[in-house]
Amino acid sequence: MASDGDEAVQKYLALNKKPVIVIMDQRMPVKDGVTATQEILKHDPSAKILFGSADLKVKTDALRAGATDFLLKPFRMDVLLSAIEEIEGQITPLSSQ
Repeated sequence: MASDGDEAVQKYLALNKKPVIVIMDQRMPVKDGVTATQEILKHDPSAKILFGSADLKVKTDALRAGATDFLLKPFRMDVLLSAIEEIEGQITPLSSQ
């Protein structure tokens, strides 16, 4: 959890074990979600970022920034879980690399 986009980037970079999926929002103080996504991916191109926003206009920017998927808010929990499962299915486990 991060309270703003800058904190999201800093927390991600500080983690020794990176999360399988980052769930990113667009509207955050200091740094928006698209910018935070770009910065995370600049440091870790393999990061999987699931982007959620109530602003459909942000979808194109989020996907161009490198987000793996986009969900329009509000979304149901089953839709979120389905998106996470789909992204997880795209990830090659370390044990098979």
